[in-house]
Amino acid sequence: MELLWFMLTAFGLTQILVFGSIFDKIRPNKDIMKGFFHCSMCMGFWVGVFLCGISSYTELFTFELNAVNLLICGCLSSGTSYVLSQLFGDEGINVKRN
Repeated sequence: MELLWFMLTAFGLTQILVFGSIFDKIRPNKDIMKGFFHCSMCMGFWVGVFLCGISSYTELFTFELNAVNLLICGCLSSGTSYVLSQLFGDEGINVKRN
């Protein structure tokens, strides 16, 4: 259950950071940082690392703080955030029909 909470938290935070209008004025729009702040896969990785780093402050999920767990949580968050952002959009579930 902890992993589910982690994935949902990572997805939510990633969505806010990448698409939230509250960050429009501070979100970079030039150079390499533009791609980073406009990509749910890229931002999702760093959100996972961040959440793993602060996991001792929450009861939803707890991970031992070490380099391997940081990498694993980053990868899990990146993949989850990307898949869910492709699956769900502002209009609901994204369905492609051929």
